[in-house]
Amino acid sequence: MSEAFGPTFLTVTDEDGQELVLEFLDALEYNGQLYQAFFPAETEGEAEDPDAGLVILKVLHEDGEDILSTLDSDEELEAVYEQFMETLFDEEE
Repeated sequence: MSEAFGPTFLTVTDEDGQELVLEFLDALEYNGQLYQAFFPAETEGEAEDPDAGLVILKVLHEDGEDILSTLDSDEELEAVYEQFMETLFDEEE
């Protein structure tokens, strides 16, 4: 994905009906599944959340559309998080 046009933002709705604006960071495939990483976007007038961190969602294909979903387990989250950290730190070097 080219960053020549600036960052990519998307809005998702959580299970409580709250809208979250996320900034796309990176994507990777792990064990045959596509995952995307995001940072919560800072919006004007909102206090910075010290607990805001990397958000990882998996891409599911349903009815010909891509749908973002939470991960199924803490183990899956930890494994994918480690993959993203390796990828992101390798790119910085």
